[in-house]
Amino acid sequence: MLQHVLESALRQTMNRLVRPVLNPAVPVPLQRRIVRQAYRSSTPPRGAKFENITIGGVPATRTTFGNDPRGAVLYLHGGGYIIGSSSTHRGITGHLAKTTGCAIVTPDYRLAPEFPFPAALDDAEACWNGLLEAGLKPDQIAVAGDSAGGGLSVALAMRLRDKGLQFPASLTAFSPWIDLTQEQLYAPEIEPVLQASWTSKAARLYAGKEPLTNPLISPIFGDLSGLPPLLIQVGSQEILLNDAERLAEAASRNDVETRLEVYNSLWHVFQVHSGQLDRATAALETAGEHIKRHLAD
Repeated sequence: MLQHVLESALRQTMNRLVRPVLNPAVPVPLQRRIVRQAYRSSTPPRGAKFENITIGGVPATRTTFGNDPRGAVLYLHGGGYIIGSSSTHRGITGHLAKTTGCAIVTPDYRLAPEFPFPAALDDAEACWNGLLEAGLKPDQIAVAGDSAGGGLSVALAMRLRDKGLQFPASLTAFSPWIDLTQEQLYAPEIEPVLQASWTSKAARLYAGKEPLTNPLISPIFGDLSGLPPLLIQVGSQEILLNDAERLAEAASRNDVETRLEVYNSLWHVFQVHSGQLDRATAALETAGEHIKRHLAD
């Protein structure tokens, strides 16, 4: 009963405080400031440690929980490619560090509109290369991300594959945004977080002069074959439900080991409430198991 009440309260909080800010009429700099404050409610577990680093020439945060982390997770934060940072995502990366036992490296990749495509992808690749230069092997690194960062995770794996390079041990995508054309957005009765008009504007700001159907912008239009094992988690109350389901279907069709988890009555990137909401905590535990299972010793 208590968890049900908490779910309802969090849903109302997202609907009343976050969703109005994610509006195309609100200037991007103001969105960044307000969302930075809103994410203060997403708290990491006690004992999580955060270190500001530079990896591959890109500023990042390294998150650990406990001693002697095993491998690393390159975590690409969400925010429509226009907002968000490693700081806003300390709650989710702290809990992911706890469930995986890995060092979570979250780059502050360049954001649009100041830096449109391919800046975010270039920075993600630079961080990947930086982890390899630090001595990690590809099968000791997982890649994960939420929302835009989920799509960016898939795009990174596709780019590495197309270059003939080794790619991560696994992929994990929370509420991934993989079709920036928005031609097949889901229309739930309740969408507590995102507005289609906001994501549409964010898509245009990120793509710049590139077509939205570029597979490295919208991975659903690309070849997913040969990608590493993929876990997708999504809430049933979000406009990106179809994105998640289409990604799972396309990946499976291309013989990628794929698992899709739809969490009924939950919203966009509900995992930010891990440590508060039991189902969010359980979701990150599942993600942690997926990541650990595929990492090399």
